[in-house]
Amino acid sequence: MAKVLMKGNEAIGEAAIRAGCKNYFAYPITPQSEVAEYLSKRLPEEGGVFLQGESEVAVGYMIFGAAGAGERVMTTSSSPGISLMSEALSYIAAAQCPAVFVNIMRGGPGLGGILPSQGDYFQATKGGGMVITTCWFWHRTGSRKRLK
Repeated sequence: MAKVLMKGNEAIGEAAIRAGCKNYFAYPITPQSEVAEYLSKRLPEEGGVFLQGESEVAVGYMIFGAAGAGERVMTTSSSPGISLMSEALSYIAAAQCPAVFVNIMRGGPGLGGILPSQGDYFQATKGGGMVITTCWFWHRTGSRKRLK
């Protein structure tokens, strides 16, 4: 396999495609907009679907609907976007639907300053007291497997 030079955000998009992701829903927010830009071009080439939602809240429920229907689906966002998706995330966790949410961290907390911090880490690990205890992955046969 030939070496390919790409940005980190592009590598996230390409890795998703190679892992079998066929559906990507997102709302543009820096610094993750490059993932959306990359996947808006690549997913149609692979027979996939790219949709830009009207808000992060809408995207969270688009992910829930697609995951609930058994589709391989993902989104990317940044701290304030993940905050807006938190209600949908709790429904997805309760329904044990497999979905990928990528939180691309920016310096500083969600709506705060621009200084570096651990805001996104704390949001992911302690946000709202939600702990996702189950983890699913897609087997190469297309079936869902539960990790214990």
